[in-house]
Amino acid sequence: MIAELGLAALWLAAALAALQLVAGALGLTARGAALGGAVRPVAAVQGLLALVAFLCLIQVFAVTDLSVKLVALNSHSMKPLVFKIAGAWGNHEGSMLLWVTVMGMAGGFVALIEKRLPEPTMLATLAGQAFVSLGFYAFLLIASNPFERLSPVPAEGNGLNPLLQDLGLAFHPPTLYLGYVGLSIAFSFAIGALVTREVGPAFARAMRPWVLGAWIFLTVGITAGSYWAYYELGWGGWWFWDPVENASLMPWLAATALLHSASVLASRNALRAWTMMLGVVAFSMSMIGTFLVRSGILTSVHAFAVDPERGTFILALLAINIGGALTLFALRASTVTEGERFALVSREGALVFNNVMLSAILGIVLFGTLYPLVAEAMGAKVSVGPPYFNPMSALFALPMLVVLAIGPLLRWRRDKFARIGKALVIPAMLAAAAGIGLVAMGGAGMGGVALLPLLGLMLAAGLAWASVLPLRDRNLRRTPLPVWGMVTAHFGIAVALFGMSCESAFSIEKLVAVRIGEVTEIGPWGVKLDTVEPVAGPNWTALEARLLVRYGVDGKAVRMLPQSRSFWTPPQQTSESALLTRWNGQLYTVLGGEADDGRWQLRLWWKPFVPLIWIGGLLVALGGVLALAGRVAADVRRIVARDKIAYRRERQGR
Repeated sequence: MIAELGLAALWLAAALAALQLVAGALGLTARGAALGGAVRPVAAVQGLLALVAFLCLIQVFAVTDLSVKLVALNSHSMKPLVFKIAGAWGNHEGSMLLWVTVMGMAGGFVALIEKRLPEPTMLATLAGQAFVSLGFYAFLLIASNPFERLSPVPAEGNGLNPLLQDLGLAFHPPTLYLGYVGLSIAFSFAIGALVTREVGPAFARAMRPWVLGAWIFLTVGITAGSYWAYYELGWGGWWFWDPVENASLMPWLAATALLHSASVLASRNALRAWTMMLGVVAFSMSMIGTFLVRSGILTSVHAFAVDPERGTFILALLAINIGGALTLFALRASTVTEGERFALVSREGALVFNNVMLSAILGIVLFGTLYPLVAEAMGAKVSVGPPYFNPMSALFALPMLVVLAIGPLLRWRRDKFARIGKALVIPAMLAAAAGIGLVAMGGAGMGGVALLPLLGLMLAAGLAWASVLPLRDRNLRRTPLPVWGMVTAHFGIAVALFGMSCESAFSIEKLVAVRIGEVTEIGPWGVKLDTVEPVAGPNWTALEARLLVRYGVDGKAVRMLPQSRSFWTPPQQTSESALLTRWNGQLYTVLGGEADDGRWQLRLWWKPFVPLIWIGGLLVALGGVLALAGRVAADVRRIVARDKIAYRRERQGR
């Protein structure tokens, strides 16, 4: 019964999406203006029905209703409850239902609370949101029904991929989806503004909070996903330029550029065409990522679909949505006026430069992700990895970081570098001191620190100081929250860059085979294999190594427990790493197999300052939260002030 209720809610939501599209489009005409009043309530109910459908899917997974085909294929009764629930989106159909749920709810929230746009622009925006949603509803109902029944009912389910049976799965995918699909609002805003030719500061002020919210979720989701892969997959890396990783990075790059462009348009009435184009591109990258991950053309722990028909369906949606939006932009681009002009040396100029750099990096990542797929389709096997992505991205990331340090110090419209020269002396000295110190320690590119990590450490030192310079000469108690957000986010980038560079420059890896009681060393650590014993979990058994590790000669012995797990539904072997974090880095241990002579394989890493990668990512997201809180508070104050003025005028009129 729950499955039928979910399917009925999904059909009703799809019908309301069609009604929302028709009413929104007709509401823009003189003859159909009366229908415009129905669009907002229809959008709100549509989002609510999509949520009901998704909650029904969670319920059938929570109770392990094996008569539902999706549950039988992706769950079983012996799993812990949290992984039963997470299994609802740990598969193709469930993840796509999560997608349309977030999209429907986002459209509903916009319909309920957004009052700043002219009504025609809002109608066009909600119609655009419904158009995109309708395609994904059709995909679910025609090609990927999540509530399909199974007969006969199996005695037990197949279970969830053991790699996904981790608490990170309960957090990482939904957070990313809130970011991915949140960008659909920016897409729809851009469509609405282009249709009604209302491209200006009011439009940007309305769109900016939604872009900022999506960007925050993307940042948190990417950070959490990086850490999940780091500790769960047991390979010791935090980023591998995997196509699925790139699928999340590309929307973030576009959203970062869009966020800055929308801020300039909102406050300075400039970068109108940039904002329109990036609004289309940001969500387009989300849809391209969806195609890559859900079409079956990738072999990955994330790639759930293997049916070519589904991939073709998604590709068709991709072509219709992106192609239609780009066509509309091309037709209306000439009507988007230039906006206010500014000098090359200005804060707007710095933002444009960094937007160009972000766009270039986006192009590099997109090409490197798609090229192997195109080559394979033509019969050639090509591998594109870190040797391509790292140096090519650095060509544009390094100058971008330099301008990131300088840009917030520049004035709007027009400025001179000479005015801010004194403020940049200390950041430049810190960067130079870091470079000289590292070269003196071991040289760059000559058996010491490689060139890219060296440059990264230098820029991190300079950027960390430069990021707080916008606070100078300010009353900190009265400094607006968006300024605090900018400072926190830029400082977080410096922190993350420092962690990335240290991990690349100073990590030590060691693969050893030791007997019980033997001690090995890695970096400043001594590692003793004390015992290896069998242990059992709710749906797995494991061999667990007890390691006694000691930092330095006089350090206190600490226990670490890496495991080699065997899941039985479905049968799969996984490595559960054990991590020990100190202020200056992380010891990472993985248990391998037993050799014929009784020795056990251990894989060990010492990674100086590696936690700063994720701490920096969270600081970047925190900066976004502060900026969003400041923007929302300012909007609330404006609304309250406007209502007070209206109330006074009404009383005076009486």
